[in-house]
Amino acid sequence: MRECRLCPRNCAVDRESGARGFCGQTETLKVARAALHYWEEPCISGAAGSGTVFFSGCTLHCVFCQNRDIANGTAGREISAGRLAEIFLELQEKGANNINLVTPGHFVPQIITALAAAKAQGLVLPVVYNTGGYEKVETLRRLEGLVDIYLPDFKYMDTALSAKYSHAPDYSAVAKAAVAEMVRQTGAPVFAGADAAGDEDPIEAGRLLQRGTMVRHLLLPGQKEDSKVVLRYLHETYGDLIYISIMNQFTPLAGLEQYPELNRRVTEAEYEEVVDYAIEIGIERGFIQEGETAKESFIPAFDGEGV
Repeated sequence: MRECRLCPRNCAVDRESGARGFCGQTETLKVARAALHYWEEPCISGAAGSGTVFFSGCTLHCVFCQNRDIANGTAGREISAGRLAEIFLELQEKGANNINLVTPGHFVPQIITALAAAKAQGLVLPVVYNTGGYEKVETLRRLEGLVDIYLPDFKYMDTALSAKYSHAPDYSAVAKAAVAEMVRQTGAPVFAGADAAGDEDPIEAGRLLQRGTMVRHLLLPGQKEDSKVVLRYLHETYGDLIYISIMNQFTPLAGLEQYPELNRRVTEAEYEEVVDYAIEIGIERGFIQEGETAKESFIPAFDGEGV
């Protein structure tokens, strides 16, 4: 925290003194919501919900962010690592299927402390690391043995797009290295109660993911060709070692006047073309979204619940 280099921004600010780098956070944990969440992929949420903890601040600040109130740090309450450990245990008591850490990268040291304390007090749930994919390998290595499921985005392959929309021209290179480290740590997907012989499809059987890496890709308006490049890279690189979630829930919010090309939802034709492409190249372990999923109702209230 005295010279923070947790993320690829390498700000090197003294967060212990109260200085703030790109993420906008000091060394003090800040959490906007901790509650059961039902809108992740079925093998994450299940029927009982995922025990989701939304951290304030972000290392990307995408122009189209749906969680901008927490990304910019305006929402959230400051807490100790001890309180975070209590939150993990409270979510377990509520019946959560897992502990889901959302945008946690800039608080990794504090999270490690909280997880160690919670595990010592009886936390047994799988831990999900839910991230935008802009992660430093050295930081991820500190989480080995503590995180069971990695849930990263892979937003873009085109450096011009990542520079324009996420202020990160190095995004694809960083995300490639990050996903490689995640898969190294988790190995192939493991599901609760899965048939050891592998004869039964765990997704069709409604089983919960216990260990593994699932990569999300959100289709942006007008960017189906870049989406195809991302999907081909992931499939050719990892095959059945990962699940891929192809998302159509892009929701244009206020503040996109400078980016008129993003000020609309993804069309059904755009999404179907990308899904058809995924099937064509052989992606079988994946999720797609159907129906009217591009709604603001998927964005929870960041009102401090559970904090």
